[in-house]
Formats: sequence, C-alpha cells, structure tokens
Amino acid sequence: MGKNKKLCIILLRLLALGTTLSAAIVMATSKESTTVLNLTFDAKYDNSPTFVFFVVANGIASAYTLLVIFLPSNGFIPLIIVALDVIVTLLLTSSISATLAIAYVGKKGNTHAGWLPICDQVPNFCNQVTGGVIAGIAGLVIYMMVLLHSIHSVLNPLLF
Repeated sequence: MGKNKKLCIILLRLLALGTTLSAAIVMATSKESTTVLNLTFDAKYDNSPTFVFFVVANGIASAYTLLVIFLPSNGFIPLIIVALDVIVTLLLTSSISATLAIAYVGKKGNTHAGWLPICDQVPNFCNQVTGGVIAGIAGLVIYMMVLLHSIHSVLNPLLF
C-alpha cells in the first residue's frame, strides 16, 4: 500500500475514533433531574437499554479502531480488517437507528401507546442525547468512508 493511501486511512480511522469516542462519552454523561408533581425524576442514559447499546457499540468501535491503526498491512490481515470493518459499520448503524427511535419517542411521545414526551421536563438531557446521536452519525459516515477505502485497497490489487 502506498504511503499516501496509508496516511489517508490512518487519518480517517483517527477521525472515526474521535467521533465514536465522543459519541460514547457524550451519551454516557447525559443525566438530568427534574421534579414533576412533587416526584423527583432522573433521566440518565442507563435508564434505556438502547442508549446503553449505543454507548457500548461506540466504545467497541473506538477500541477496534485504535487496535487496527497499529496492525500491519500485509498477508491476510487486510482481508480480516475489511470483514471486521463491515461488522463494526453494521454495529454502529444498528445502534444509531435504535437510539434515534427511542430519542424520537422521548421528544415527541406516542399518543397511541400513551407515552408522553419527556424533553419538555428534561431539556438538557435531551440536548445531550441529541449531541451524542449527531456525533454517532458523523462517526458512522466516517466509518462508511473507512469501509469503502478498505474494500477498495484490498480488492483493487486482487481484481487488477
């Protein structure tokens, strides 16, 4: 692999590491308390399994990205990296889509199920969750570019 291609993929992976790690940290630190009808209500990320899944998925993606940066790029390792890149990209996609669904219900509620929106009572929590989701989406987009670059760099020499 050429020096420019290697530098490009390392920079993309570092950018992906930054965004996925940011998404995990922002979501994991989201917490707010409010009082409704003399009852104290705590809104925190670990109240929802979906938000926990989001934090874990972004943490896995961050750890994997950090590990892959230091792996050599010879032999069968690039093929394994492409397969793992696909898995991590799918993991991020599923965590973001599940988180968006729950965040939407938190923002808008669901009148058919009788679920009330909570963002009016805990706006800082909802803003922080929104920030985490935005960072997660940015990480996913960057990871898709990493995946396309990995596929291109591995398959191009094999096909031509």
